[in-house]
Amino acid sequence: MENQIIEWKESWHDEYLKWICGFANAQGGVLEIGRNDRGEIIELANAKKLLEDLPNKIRTTMGIVADVNLNSDSGKKYIKITVPAHYNAISYRGKYYYRSGSTNQELSGYALDELLLGKYGKTWDSVPAPYVKNQDFYSDAFDVFRKKAVASKRLLPEDVDCTDVELLQVLNLTEGEYILRAASLLFHRNPERWCLGSYVKIGYFINDADLLYQDEINGPLLTIPDRIMDLIFTKYFKGLIHYEGIQRIDEYPMPREALREAILNAVVHKDYSTGNPIHIKIYDDKVIIYNDCQLPINIMPEKLLRGIGSKPHNPLIANTFFRSGQIEAWGRGIEKMKKGCIKDGLVEPEFEISPTIFSICFHIRNNSTPRVVEKTGVDERTIGSNGTINGTINSDKGPNGTINGTINSDKGSNGTISSKNSNLRLMNAISDNPAATYDELAVLLDIPRRTVSREIKRLRESGEISREGAKKNGRWVVKTQK
Repeated sequence: MENQIIEWKESWHDEYLKWICGFANAQGGVLEIGRNDRGEIIELANAKKLLEDLPNKIRTTMGIVADVNLNSDSGKKYIKITVPAHYNAISYRGKYYYRSGSTNQELSGYALDELLLGKYGKTWDSVPAPYVKNQDFYSDAFDVFRKKAVASKRLLPEDVDCTDVELLQVLNLTEGEYILRAASLLFHRNPERWCLGSYVKIGYFINDADLLYQDEINGPLLTIPDRIMDLIFTKYFKGLIHYEGIQRIDEYPMPREALREAILNAVVHKDYSTGNPIHIKIYDDKVIIYNDCQLPINIMPEKLLRGIGSKPHNPLIANTFFRSGQIEAWGRGIEKMKKGCIKDGLVEPEFEISPTIFSICFHIRNNSTPRVVEKTGVDERTIGSNGTINGTINSDKGPNGTINGTINSDKGSNGTISSKNSNLRLMNAISDNPAATYDELAVLLDIPRRTVSREIKRLRESGEISREGAKKNGRWVVKTQK
């Protein structure tokens, strides 16, 4: 059957020279004249003449030599043209063609640049950027790299103990006196000046049509993944909170490691030649990340999903991220995302891969309502949008064992504790950790320090708690719990 290296035609037309050009620019292939779409041989009346004419037409129009042979099957003749892959880019009448799958595509713009660069051992990120100067770079980005590279032990301290310009040379991001595109993306303070679309858009959506709010992350590419993670986990994700003693535990809608892997994958492997930014769309129940991409030649999407044939589209950018310890070099990212979600109790993410778009959809826990789980005798409750805590509260320390009803949030608009249950939380926290400081109690209860100070003063005056020992090394004593 027809595929990326085999094409069948019933008769010859000179426009099929484009197919030969496409095979030459790709991995080579075979064009058979005298077969129909089902692969059945149809007798060629002019087979002998084609055997004489085709080699000359191929050589004069494209400057290449292909094997043209006359074959016979069951007495029926057909022509078989075998085209080798060429190291140089081949054009037919000034145009370039490329065989992809079972189609023949005319290349232009960025796709043509990729072909020409690839034929001469270049990638998009390895092209010199003659207008970028050393003084344009952002020194803090180099310091971030040094810190990460040494911490990950991918480089030694003496390897990065050099000037910023020398560090670019260590990372092979210069060519003679020129700085390469990869360097301008990784370290330049404003890479969009040289490469449109070198930023990330994040938005929170109610549905596909309604956007609540959005952000853009700009700046040196090396620092973008950490900044994306910080923004999502502080602004976009609402955590499930519970307490273990003095420690506050936040459980988020999806595992941090899986999201980080997806963000790094998008930043490192994006096709920056298109001018489109990376998009991260966050919903109540899913997170979608998609970016422009270029699949490795002759690698099908299903193979990439199994970790076969992974090849960085931007090898210099990928190498710098590897040296900084942020990524590996084994093509295990997709598998790590799957396992991370399964380990966290979520379904595997969904992947959509086309020749130009890479998309990941994570199905997350409900992100519309933050919840607090108390492990000091209080059941899980849901915080409503009006600041009230709705539900039944069971206390193992009250006089009758239970307190039923709806109470106000323990943090009002003025930052005060406004319910008996909140006092109970404060007293329970002190009971669990008598040596706790005001600052530790403020973090534990998620309320201002001045509020903790005011409420402790009131509890001491009412005789419910007292202080033993010195101010610095003393302990709280809970006398009664109401």
